[in-house]
Amino acid sequence: MTEQSPTAWKYCGNQFKMWRQEAGVSRERVGDETNYSPDTITAFERGVRRPTARLLAVGDELFGARGKLKAAAQYLEPERFPPRTQDFMDCEADAIALQSYQTLLVPGLLQTEAYVRALLNAHYPPLDDETIESRVTARLERQQLLVRKPTAYYGFVFEEIALRRPVGDAAAMQGQCRRLLELGRLRNVSIQVLPTDRGAHAGLNGPMVLIETPEREHYAYEEGQAVSVLHSRSEELSNLTQRFGMIRTQALSTEESARFIGKVADEW
Repeated sequence: MTEQSPTAWKYCGNQFKMWRQEAGVSRERVGDETNYSPDTITAFERGVRRPTARLLAVGDELFGARGKLKAAAQYLEPERFPPRTQDFMDCEADAIALQSYQTLLVPGLLQTEAYVRALLNAHYPPLDDETIESRVTARLERQQLLVRKPTAYYGFVFEEIALRRPVGDAAAMQGQCRRLLELGRLRNVSIQVLPTDRGAHAGLNGPMVLIETPEREHYAYEEGQAVSVLHSRSEELSNLTQRFGMIRTQALSTEESARFIGKVADEW
């Protein structure tokens, strides 16, 4: 499913446009008051960009909307997660067991704040500051799952490149490695590294997450550049479960992985 501008953006932008036209105010005048260009005002009105609180407040006063435009700001808060991942997030929140294999990055549940910020700042098309702050907060809050009660099991396998690629500066990467060592000491968390020298292996087709719910239902999640899929059919679940099992056997043990991560931390 391809992400589109939320309906709330489009509705609010259209309301802003109708209020502006009825008041006889030009986009240039709005731009002078808000410091946005006329093209940016057009993008807001079409719902291509999320109308900002500043735009709505200025428009409310210019158009005599008596609070009707400003009131829309509460419905335009940035999405805490991209819409296409929401079903997965719901499953993750309820999981009694989660197993994750990642090819390029440290898994989200294990990321430090510095690592998260570096990733989001590298996002393209660029994210606005408010969206970045919302998603940083949401990702860090997700990590409370690791220590919640009742306890759930979390097993992570990721490629060596996730430790080598500088996401942020050297201090950020060293901090990320130290965080992995800290979380790996939790009894319900297993962290394994798959070294690059393993060569061809079962995980080269891409990342995956396996989930078991309290109802003993099983799901598998795959995410790409623009498409996310939450599998529930037995055939896909069987294939991915077998594949993950093979990946775990090809990775370093948890003890070997901890020593490996510590070595990389010192190298940063």
